Amino acid sequence: MDSPLGGAACPLQVERLGFAWPNGHAALRHCSLRIPHPGLWMLVGSNGSGKSTLLRLIAGLLEPRTGRIAVPGRTALVFQNPDHQLLLPSCGSDLLLAIDPGLERQARERRVEQVLESVGLAGLASRPIHSLSGGQKQRLAIAAALASEADLLLLDEPTALLDPDSQREVLELIRQLTASAGGGITALWITHRLEELQHCEGAAVMEDGHVGPWESGAAVAQRLNRPA
Repeated sequence: MDSPLGGAACPLQVERLGFAWPNGHAALRHCSLRIPHPGLWMLVGSNGSGKSTLLRLIAGLLEPRTGRIAVPGRTALVFQNPDHQLLLPSCGSDLLLAIDPGLERQARERRVEQVLESVGLAGLASRPIHSLSGGQKQRLAIAAALASEADLLLLDEPTALLDPDSQREVLELIRQLTASAGGGITALWITHRLEELQHCEGAAVMEDGHVGPWESGAAVAQRLNRPA
């Protein structure tokens, strides 16, 4: 990723980003976005508005045709379905994939225990992943992001496949992680659930490959709930 685009470093700055698929369909057109400080920030928009494409560009999984992305730290993408990113049999072995292999074994094992505790899965390093609930799997995926020392978490509808209790648990976890004193963690969260917007630092609407201005989550939810 490029260095920050002038001025004080912010967790994320996207400037006039353009991206088109091989069939010529333009997913993003002069898309700009700036997250001013750490916290939980949310994007909402209809299917096809470019939200998931934007996250994949920020994560480096896709290359923009035009524009720049500035991220001073590391990014980690958390998918809607955790089964798409949890690859190994046990919680601990999967987390080890995300930890610097240059560290000594004991340091890596301590890091596994630390991140499991931080997401409410303490003591589950040897637990088979297939035995976890959907909410636990999503928390494990978040733990893997933390294990990689990511500063910017990119969450693509992380509660879409979860039951209501697990939805609340995952949202509260991200709120706690981004609010931790000195943590400096930023989360960019895509959602279709307007009730989730009540819990963010700011929310923006994405339409036709553009991101609108940051507003309060309550204001965005109220506007989108208004009858057409």
